[in-house]
Amino acid sequence: MPERIRIPEVGRAHDDVLMTMDGFRAGDADWRDGRTWSLVYYAGEAHSELLKKAAALFFAENALNPMAFRSLKRMEAEVVQMSASMLNGPDTCVGTMTTGGTESVLMAVKAARDRARSKQPWIRNPEIVAPSTIHVALDKAAHYFGLKVRYVDVGPDFRADPEAMARRINRNTVLICASAPQYPQGVVDPIVEIGAIAEKRGIPFHIDACIGGFILPWVEKLGYPVPVFDFRVPGVTSISADVHKYGFAAKGASVILYRDMSYLKHQFFVSTDWTGGIYASPSMTGTRGGAPIAAAWASLVAMGEAGFLEHADRAMKATARLAAGLRAIPDVQVFGEPHATLVSWGAKLDARDGGVNLFAVADRLQAKGWSIDRQQNPASIHCTVTSNHDTVIDDYLRDVREATAYVRANPNIAASGNAAMYGMMAKVPFRALVKKSVLGVMESLYGTSIEPPDPDKLAAADAGPLMKLVNEYGGTIDAALGKLEAARGKLFGKRPGSRS
Repeated sequence: MPERIRIPEVGRAHDDVLMTMDGFRAGDADWRDGRTWSLVYYAGEAHSELLKKAAALFFAENALNPMAFRSLKRMEAEVVQMSASMLNGPDTCVGTMTTGGTESVLMAVKAARDRARSKQPWIRNPEIVAPSTIHVALDKAAHYFGLKVRYVDVGPDFRADPEAMARRINRNTVLICASAPQYPQGVVDPIVEIGAIAEKRGIPFHIDACIGGFILPWVEKLGYPVPVFDFRVPGVTSISADVHKYGFAAKGASVILYRDMSYLKHQFFVSTDWTGGIYASPSMTGTRGGAPIAAAWASLVAMGEAGFLEHADRAMKATARLAAGLRAIPDVQVFGEPHATLVSWGAKLDARDGGVNLFAVADRLQAKGWSIDRQQNPASIHCTVTSNHDTVIDDYLRDVREATAYVRANPNIAASGNAAMYGMMAKVPFRALVKKSVLGVMESLYGTSIEPPDPDKLAAADAGPLMKLVNEYGGTIDAALGKLEAARGKLFGKRPGSRS
C-alpha cells in the first residue's frame, strides 16, 4: 500500500499550488466546448466570471446565522421570491435555498413526513406515491427518512398515469410526487390531473422541477406548448427547482418552495436543550456557504428575463435540430416527445432483433471525446441540451451516424469494454446482484487510493459475480440473460429494473 498523503511540513508557494490544481483538470470532461450533455450549465465566460466574483465577495460568510450575515438572508429571500414569482406561487409562497436538487427533494419528503406525524399520528408506515420515472433522489429521501415509495408504471408516452397513481393511494400516503419534466425522457407529467387527485384527497403534492424549473417557464413564454406544471395547479403544495442548472448559478444552489408556511414549518429543525445553546436550521446542513447563495442571486438579477429567454430560445432550437437529426438516422429512435430541452435516444431495434448495440455505440462516442450518460429501461443515451450546445449539434450527429455504422459493421465489439458491462447491468433480472457490483465499485472509488479513477476500468474494481461473467464470457452471455429476463417476467410479471 502506498504511503498515506500528509499535510506538508512547509506550505507550497501559491502559484505552485494553483498550477498543480490546474494540472489535475487535464482528464476532466470538456464542458466549455459542449462535449458534455449534463453536469455543467454554461452561459458563457462573462457570466462565469461574474459568478466567481460574486462568490468571492461572500467566500467566508456563513448562512448558519442569518442574524450575523443579514446580507445572505436578504439574497436567499430574494432568490426564493424570484423563483416563486417565476413559478406562479401565491403571495403566501415561502421556501429556502438548498445545496442542490437532492437536498430539495429530501426536504420535501421530510416536511411531508413530519406534517403527517403532526396531523395524522396514527400513520406508522408513511408512504409516497410516485411514477417510476421520478428522480432517484426521492428513493434516497425515502431511504434516509424511513418512508416507502409506491412506484407506478408510466404510460407508453413515458408520462405518469393519474388513474394508476390514484389506485395506489391508501391511508398511509403522506405525499404524492410527479416531475416537470421527468429526467429520463424529458416529458412533463400530467400535473393538472394528478393535482386534482391530491387536492381531493387532501394529500401534499410535490413537483420535482429540479431540472425544469428554470427552463420551462421561459419555454412556455416563448410560445412552445408546455403542460401547466407549477403553482397554478391548486393541488401543488411544493416545488423543487435547481438554480445551478438552467438558472446558470454556481454549483450548490437549489430552491424548495411551499405554497405556504403550514408546509415549510415542518422542514425546520429546532433543538432547545443542547448545552451549546438553542439551535435552529432551515434545511439539512448547519453551516451554509455564502458563496453559492451570492452567486445564485447574481445570476438571476444579471441574466434577467431577457437573458433567460435568449438562452432558452437557443437551447430549444438546438434541441429541435438534435431530435430531428437523430430521427433521421436509420438505426436510432428518440424516446417520447420532450417538452423542453432533454433528449433521450436509443437503438430502434434491440441487438437481438437486428439492431445495433447501444452501449457499444456509447463507447464509440466516448472514444470520440463526448461525455456519455447511459440510461436503462429502455437502454438509451441522455442529452441535456443548453444554449452552449448550439454550435456542436452537427458534430454530434455526424459522430452518432459514424458510431452506429461502425457498430453495425463490427457487432463483436459489444462483447468487450464498457458495452459488455453496461449491457449486463441493464439486462440482468436480479437487481440485488447489480447493487452488489455497484457497491464494490463505490468501495474502490472511496477507498485508500488517491489516484483519479479511470472510467474505462471501473469494472475491474468489482470482484462480484456479474463482472466475473462479463470478464469471462463478455457479450456471449446475452442470450442467457435474455432467458433469465423472460423467466423473471413469468415469475413476477415485472420488467427488469422495474420500481413498481
